[in-house]
Amino acid sequence: MENVSLNIHKEEMTKDEFAKLSNSIFNICGINLPEVKKILIEGRIRKRMIHLGIDTFSAYINYLYSIKGAEEEVIPLIDVITTNKTDFFRENQHFEYLTNSVLPEIIQNPEGDKKNKVFQFWSAGCSTGEEPYTMSIVLSEFQLKNPGFQFEIYASDISTDVLNKASIGIFELDKIEVIPEQMKKKYLLRSKDPDKKTFRIVPELRNKVHFSRVNFMEDNYDIQDNLNVIFCRNVIIYFDRQTQEKVLKNLSRKLIKGGYLFIGHSETIMGMNIPLVRVASTIYQKV
Repeated sequence: MENVSLNIHKEEMTKDEFAKLSNSIFNICGINLPEVKKILIEGRIRKRMIHLGIDTFSAYINYLYSIKGAEEEVIPLIDVITTNKTDFFRENQHFEYLTNSVLPEIIQNPEGDKKNKVFQFWSAGCSTGEEPYTMSIVLSEFQLKNPGFQFEIYASDISTDVLNKASIGIFELDKIEVIPEQMKKKYLLRSKDPDKKTFRIVPELRNKVHFSRVNFMEDNYDIQDNLNVIFCRNVIIYFDRQTQEKVLKNLSRKLIKGGYLFIGHSETIMGMNIPLVRVASTIYQKV
């Protein structure tokens, strides 16, 4: 294995190899990898090559295209390729709009019978869980002021690695510092080990979030229909425009009429044929 590792670090990916690999990644999950990402991708792929004992990029690509590789390597490849940058209360104006505008509206005008209504939310592209747990905190705070409000959160990602981390709900001190102090006391449990500066989301919140793997390149998403709100932020930025429109159409089908879609501040749906209207910056409502 040591010799394999040494050889891998000497090996460079050719332009043709990168083109073939990036085309495979696009076909699998829709992520568009321009050539400027070549060095970054090389480094990430090397980790998989060392793990597998493969010492050339061409051999790795051949393995990926084999029957065994197609069955066993696709998900680990996606895990190392995908970028998982996220924080608690990221782009906090979205959570403020959710609290001040969306939630008061949907409890006054729910679809169907208001009695026993459970409102449905989806964090699409949840990464390591900071977004859906922020949702759970915000919705729980709203629930305290609005008895009878009930909610469920669905959280998905294409990476099984981050989903495993998210479902555990344990975070380092630097990750939770942005959470307001009174919410930390209410919704986080400190590790009993005094040497560990880690915190876990309380079971009441963890039980509200249902994690599952979803690949946006598939035609049908295995997620609850008739959702009230979808957060899909800083995800479609990695897709080309045609893929973006396909994904956004599929997401909009999951919303009830009048439901809301939140996207990232560097993203737009301008010029796309999607049944959504802009109600605020990067916030859209289904019509």
